[in-house]
Amino acid sequence: MKGYVHSVQSLSTVDGPGVRAVVFLSGCPLRCVYCHNPDTWNRQDGNEREAAEVFSQLKRFAAYFGKNGGVTVSGGEPLAQAAFVRELFSLCHENGIATCLDTAGSVLDRETDGLLSVTDLCLLDLKFPDEETYRRYTGGSLRQTMRFLDKTRDHGVPVITRHVIVPGLTDTTDYIDAMQALLAPYANIRQNDLLPFRRLCADKYRRMGIPFPLEATPDCPESTIRTLRGYWQDSKKRVSGS
Repeated sequence: MKGYVHSVQSLSTVDGPGVRAVVFLSGCPLRCVYCHNPDTWNRQDGNEREAAEVFSQLKRFAAYFGKNGGVTVSGGEPLAQAAFVRELFSLCHENGIATCLDTAGSVLDRETDGLLSVTDLCLLDLKFPDEETYRRYTGGSLRQTMRFLDKTRDHGVPVITRHVIVPGLTDTTDYIDAMQALLAPYANIRQNDLLPFRRLCADKYRRMGIPFPLEATPDCPESTIRTLRGYWQDSKKRVSGS
């Protein structure tokens, strides 16, 4: 099985628990206004590689994974190449390596269930809490992402949600309230990460000749992240009565 691979990062500590090797795939149906990887949008810009070949590269790093690490597949959108990722994850499982899927849940097809059957953890990028805003700023559908989240629950796959906090867009307690209400029915969600928006990708857009929609938006202050994390935790305590 062949897939389109943008790049492989040997050792990462920000793409799932522990130390991980990360495969970035090419091809994504979304056009998020704060996307850091516009060079992964087009599938054909990647290198076509066999899953077995990619795994041979990844397993060289297995000695560094330790107890909690493993392999993460990111993008682009890995669900757009679900059959390829399933084969890669199956090879990982056969060799005792934990698997993590980093996705926006933006593709759902007949390959999804097979992929989730060999997925140990999902990092789910949740962009906006309502359909209209989601479509406006990503070009995709929140309903599609929530259907994927339903699938993770059905398969018992643990989920860590990720939320980019963008000044003027998602940096309010109203955003946190809406997200908490949206996610309340999902007992398989283990953690909710708030990630500060950064303009580090602006130079990449310029080099590619693509307008960066948030060119004038400032970086998100760490103080905002601390405040919203505290608000999220306090809200959870109020709901649980603890």
